[in-house]
Amino acid sequence: MKNLSQFACLDKNAIRLKKEVEDKYRTPFFRDIDRIIYSMSYLRYADKTQVFSFNENDHISKRMIHVQLVSKIARTIGRNLNLNEDLIEASALGHDLGHVPFGHIGESILNKISLENNEGYFNHNIESVRVLMVLEQNGLGRNITLQVLDAIMCHNGEFPMKEYYPKEKTKEDFFKEYQDSYHEKNLIKKFRPMTLEGCVVRVSDIIAYIGKDIEDAICLGVISKEQIPKSITEVLGVTNREIINTIVSDIIENSKNKPYIKLSDDIYKAIIELKKFNYENIYYKANSKEDIKYYETMFRSLFNKYLNDIEKNNKQSKIYKTFLYNMTDKYLTKTSSARKVIDFLAGMTDDYMDKCYKSDVNN
Repeated sequence: MKNLSQFACLDKNAIRLKKEVEDKYRTPFFRDIDRIIYSMSYLRYADKTQVFSFNENDHISKRMIHVQLVSKIARTIGRNLNLNEDLIEASALGHDLGHVPFGHIGESILNKISLENNEGYFNHNIESVRVLMVLEQNGLGRNITLQVLDAIMCHNGEFPMKEYYPKEKTKEDFFKEYQDSYHEKNLIKKFRPMTLEGCVVRVSDIIAYIGKDIEDAICLGVISKEQIPKSITEVLGVTNREIINTIVSDIIENSKNKPYIKLSDDIYKAIIELKKFNYENIYYKANSKEDIKYYETMFRSLFNKYLNDIEKNNKQSKIYKTFLYNMTDKYLTKTSSARKVIDFLAGMTDDYMDKCYKSDVNN
């Protein structure tokens, strides 16, 4: 850590939300890495959808693979810019802990349910922060640094930018953004990380999925390489490997010794065009109308089932047996019934939700 950039976040500036005993061998952000990878929510990445659900091809990405790719890409950029790699890795590995079953389709369904029950907007990046601050360790949360929590909250690669500038924040600023996101629809689009490392993780999110999703779609026969416009391939390349290498190299060359992360005009334009291509040819076609209807039926049926179980104090319900039974009194008394169900559903894996629906509702 001796040769870090003047724009890097130093270990000595790490901010904890709770006091703790210093570790003799691990730096603060390195401890965050360990706390995230040993968390229960991290284990569930392995069976959560990235784009394609319920396919039998073992070579199609799950959420776990995406997270690892974000980490690797972000650390490559961070190492070449002399940034804090431990902060980058912790933020990357934790950025999707709050992602719900069945990817962004599941997220949109749970968002509707949340709004209908006066629980505000549901966004997976906000739920990722909630997982670490509130839900982990049976409602005690994990003592993660503010810089990592902020990078996770601000990671959303769905909103690409040509330049990523960090924004100075206090602890109070972070919590205000976090709380306000439940009530302001488009606030997450305006989020900017408080560190340059957080900016790296954010841009790495889109780098990690934009080419890999094409690779998966080709593998499943959804699209062919020939469909990708030459205006994109001539700039970024054709394969996932070429796309990643082109964008990462461009960022490193344009961001050295600068207090921001920058993409060249041509690369940025090609990324926007490729993202549009992916939406039109992959994401909008990844789930049939029948699939989406089935997912919505599952979410709504299980939400109503478990909400009713809480209201009737049905201790034989799965929400009690597998989620609420050992949560802290603070969580149980301070959390609304609807929010408890939302937290439970959001934390499920694809297979577990499907099994719950078949055993608890559709039996």
